[in-house]
Amino acid sequence: MNLNVNKITLAPMEGVADVLMRELLTSINHYDLCITEFVRVVKGLIPRHVYHKLSPELLNSGFTSNGTPVRIQLLGQHAAWMAENANRAIALGSQGIDLNFGCPAKTVNKSKGGAVLLKSPETIYQIVSAVREAVPENHIVSAKVRLGFDDTSLFEEVVAAVADAKANELTVHARTKRDGYKPPAYWQHIGEVADKYDIDFCANGEIWDLTSAQQCMKESKTNRLMLGRGALAMPNLANVIKGTEDKMSWQLLSQLLMHYAELELDGDKSYYFSSRLKQWLRYLKMQYPQAEQLFQRIKTMTQKQEILAEISTLTHLTIVPKHE
Repeated sequence: MNLNVNKITLAPMEGVADVLMRELLTSINHYDLCITEFVRVVKGLIPRHVYHKLSPELLNSGFTSNGTPVRIQLLGQHAAWMAENANRAIALGSQGIDLNFGCPAKTVNKSKGGAVLLKSPETIYQIVSAVREAVPENHIVSAKVRLGFDDTSLFEEVVAAVADAKANELTVHARTKRDGYKPPAYWQHIGEVADKYDIDFCANGEIWDLTSAQQCMKESKTNRLMLGRGALAMPNLANVIKGTEDKMSWQLLSQLLMHYAELELDGDKSYYFSSRLKQWLRYLKMQYPQAEQLFQRIKTMTQKQEILAEISTLTHLTIVPKHE
């Protein structure tokens, strides 16, 4: 098949891909879509301010500042309330609706949300169908699933449920809930069903570079990809896969970290600067040994100005890396 990517989406990584990270990564990549962290729907309509806090892009008609569309993701088990909230999200400006049937978190699964629904394809069908009926036809309804809960025995039934409910797109994280995030990803399971159903498939899981992206597209038989942790480890990964540039140098990445610091210092968004930066460095060190050096220097720091001074110092010290 053609290994040229057709569409790249930034994954909805809970606690990681927030509005600041979406803004940063879309500013340096040509992403086709971002999906938000999930809105938890139990019962009732979620207040508008909750949607606006999760996705300030709604105030910009559902786009990042550089024009990348942003889609609200909903997580819940009650079809009627999922439909009501989908309608509200669209009214607020969301660029379509995404439904989460893949979250592996124990707290979410215990309350009958996320990946636990992979045990019940009929429930998935009811939710997707209700949302599709509630959302105007010109808006995309997508779903995100895993290959299964404990195993892959119900995977095709889940795919059929989503397709029969008339969703437009289906993203598959190519592991089961039991697999968690342990490599490898089993992309071939997507390829086994890709030609059987009238729905656009998107592959997700273990995409770290151009080589793994191309192998994923080959095995999954789709040229639509969703990037998660790989996009954090190599910040310009989307453009690398699209063939428009090479892996970002440490010099440019150092400047990006400083820009991230500026975003984090914007009003009340700065309170989690320390923990979020350290979290990001844990991913970056997978591609950049210099990130480990920076992490070691700031790992005990909590004060923003102290951390910023250290970043600035290290940026100047390593502006021409020795081992690039």
